[in-house]
Parts: sequence; structure tokens; C-alpha cells
Amino acid sequence: MKTGFIGLGIMGRPMAKNLLKAGKELLVSDLNKDAVADVVKAGAQEATYAEIGEQCDRIIIMVPSGAISKSILFGESGVASTIKEGAIVCDMSSVTPVESKECYDGLKAKGVGFLDAPVSGGEPGAVNGTLAIMAGGDAEDFEAMQEYFDILGSSALLIGESGSGSVTKLANQVIVNNTIAVVSEAFVLAAKAGADPKKVYEAIRGGLAGSAVLDAKIPMIIERNFKPGGPIRINHKDIKNVVNTAHSIDVPIPYTAQLYEILQTLKIHGHMEDDHGGIVQYFEKLAGIEVKKFD
Repeated sequence: MKTGFIGLGIMGRPMAKNLLKAGKELLVSDLNKDAVADVVKAGAQEATYAEIGEQCDRIIIMVPSGAISKSILFGESGVASTIKEGAIVCDMSSVTPVESKECYDGLKAKGVGFLDAPVSGGEPGAVNGTLAIMAGGDAEDFEAMQEYFDILGSSALLIGESGSGSVTKLANQVIVNNTIAVVSEAFVLAAKAGADPKKVYEAIRGGLAGSAVLDAKIPMIIERNFKPGGPIRINHKDIKNVVNTAHSIDVPIPYTAQLYEILQTLKIHGHMEDDHGGIVQYFEKLAGIEVKKFD
């Protein structure tokens, strides 16, 4: 059985390599030809969208937006132009539930399964095969993709019908990004007051304020390391999806709406390629202080 993998970015490239290490025969595609060459060197074969549709029984997509996913599937010479009945497409991108349902309906009409199965864990999770996978779609398609999820992640759960995986990822992004913002605000306060951020972190991490976000981001912030595992660019897109989705179903989201404006400010000031731990720079600018280790 051949597997298609489309999207070889920060997350997709290590995910594809993990599938190759597990013995999967991969056909891959990406606009970045250096990324394609790297994965081909690891054992994959480059292919067009139409070739992937024609030859692959399982197809994974990992791209920046739902618009791109839909174009890959339903555009001219896209995957859906050649896809075989009985195949399954698994979109692991972070998109809106509406976009996921549109893909599900469009492929269902061709006798093709579709799962929305976004992930959490960032680049480290992609590299280590420890992603948390949240899926929406039909149970039989989820079961058919389970062997892939076992390679790519440490957990995979079918949440419910099509779109529910994407909704879960939006909820995840609300929690993660707002937590980074609150942690940033707290540590800017501590730094401005003259406390050593490293010692503040060590003092609070074992208490109720401790979290995976705190442990992942504060050591990076203190070292001024904003190399992206999850770039602000992607989180800016995800939070925009949260705002649009929430407004469409009349859910007020005051904290996340403010967070979107924070991310928009960071965009204007050229921080889109920083890790989302770089959200701290917004609060640092307001207070005129940097959160960094003491000399």
C-alpha cells in the first residue's frame, strides 16, 4: 500500500520521515523543493497531486491552511481528480471545522473517506513521534488510519463526526496561546520588579501554576531562543480561525479576541517567524524590559 504525504514544513517533514522509518512507501509533494529533496533522500518518491491520488490508498495532508488543503484536493489536477474509491484522506492541518466538513462532503461523494486529524506537540512532537492527534470523521476511517497515528503520535482519539477534530484543535490553541500570553505577562512583571526569572520559574513550576506550557516556553524565553517549533505565523492563523468560528456560532471570546490583537501587533513588528514563546515580546515592549537570565 502506497501512502501520499503532502506538506513538508516544520511539522510535515519529520512526520514523513517517521513514516519512512516505519517502513511506509511514501509519495510526497511540497512547493519547497529543498524539503522534497531531503525527504526523497530519506527514501520517499516525489509525485504530483494527481499521481498521489491515483497511486495511494492513504493520503496525509499537513499544510498551513484549509484553503490550501481544499486546493490540493479539489483544484485542477488535484488529488480528487484521480483518487480511487475506498481511499482515505487524512488532513492533519489546523483548519476550521467548516473547511473540514466541505472536504469530507466532497470526498464522500466520490466514495473516499476523510478525517480531520490536527495535532498538538509542535516540532518536538513531530520529530519524536509523540504528537497528540484529535480526529473527526467516520469510525471505520479512523480505525484504518490507526497504524499511521501509532507511528506519528503518542495518543489519537476520535472526537466525533467530521469537523470535531478541527474544533478540538481550535480549543487547544485557545488554551495554549492564552497560557503563553498570561505566562509572559507574569514573567515580565517579575523581571521588571527585579526578580531572577529562572528562579521564579523554579519556584512556581511545582505548584498549581506549573504546566507543560510553562516548562516548554520559559527556558526558551530566558535564553532568548525564539527558533520556531510552532511559529507565531501559524498560531496567528489558528487564532483567527478561532475568532471567526466563534463569531459564526455566537460564542463570545473576549480573552482570545484580545490575544488575536496581540498576535496582530507582533505581525506588524516582524515577529511572525518567531516561536510562539515570542509572544512575550509584546509584553516586554509595553514594560520596557526583557525576560532573560541574570548575568
